[in-house]
Amino acid sequence: MTSIPTIEPSTTLIPERKSPKAIASMVLVAALVILAPIIVGTAGGNYWVRVLDFAMLYVMLALGLNIVVGFAGLLDLGYIAFYAIGAYLAALLSSPHLTTQFAWIAALFPGGLHTPIWVIAPIAMAVAASFGIILGAPTLRLRGDYLAIVTLGFGEIVRIFMNNLDRPVNITNGPQGIIGVAPAKFGSFDLSQTHSLFGLQFPAVYQYYYLFVLCALLVIAAKAMGINTRNIKLLAFAMGASFGGLSGAMFGAFQGFVSPESFTFWESVVVLACVVLGGMGHIPGVILGAVLLSIFPEFLRSTMGPLQDMLFGHSIIDTEVVRQLVYGLAMIVIMLYRSEGLWPAPKHEDRIAKIAKRNKQVRA
Repeated sequence: MTSIPTIEPSTTLIPERKSPKAIASMVLVAALVILAPIIVGTAGGNYWVRVLDFAMLYVMLALGLNIVVGFAGLLDLGYIAFYAIGAYLAALLSSPHLTTQFAWIAALFPGGLHTPIWVIAPIAMAVAASFGIILGAPTLRLRGDYLAIVTLGFGEIVRIFMNNLDRPVNITNGPQGIIGVAPAKFGSFDLSQTHSLFGLQFPAVYQYYYLFVLCALLVIAAKAMGINTRNIKLLAFAMGASFGGLSGAMFGAFQGFVSPESFTFWESVVVLACVVLGGMGHIPGVILGAVLLSIFPEFLRSTMGPLQDMLFGHSIIDTEVVRQLVYGLAMIVIMLYRSEGLWPAPKHEDRIAKIAKRNKQVRA
């Protein structure tokens, strides 16, 4: 049996320095992230940049859920509810809906509600975090299947509320959804308009991509602050929920339309799959899982039809059916052969061995 290397008590741990190779890798990743929409847009048009935008939204959602599932070890099957809360807050605070339904709001805001996204985002985070605490406080004693059932019920309750709060007072407009959600603006800078920089044109889908990347970096920074979310489980619920609310607010501003059908149980499953298949508890793995599970279905959607035409001369199976089949098979293969995820977190023993080896090299 292989023994685990130990660190002598008298040994002073020397802070790990980034190697030139690691620095070069980080620079390369940063360059790819910055250039991604330009490369994708040039090769495939704005449609694929829009797919990239949704991939970044799923990255935010997966990073938020990873706080709950990966770091705190709590199974949450209703996480999409916080996404819905953020999206509907953005819709209500920045669309004409409330002013058309309530005369007193129209009297206070005759020009309509046009709350900027930089005001909506912290409100959405705070409200979603509050609901996370409300959900988490009484359920932290639950484990496994019981916790999963409670969180699943919470997610469905929120969706049903959004679907039915159009009577007797029309708050959410029911299944028809809310239209006219204002786009993200920062002062006079409107992300829904095309802007030029260094002779390059940046349409709205490009600008939203960079906004979503910045929001994802905020989520990563929260973990880097040193908050021990593994032990403070209620805080984990609140933090995870807040980032779900932030993602929802960004989704509402990006889409310009919000309806209950965007917040089904299936969406919670997809976000959870991003965390589990990417590498639960490992931020780079979660990001990888979210990007792959966002782009892969769209890739299948665009290729299954032409592939059948090339092989058989016509489509013999509906493209959507083939897409779901291949998508499901791919997930099964990953779970069978990469049970810890595509990019799992390094094991504790590996970290100890690495530190011991580094200290030995320094002493030598």
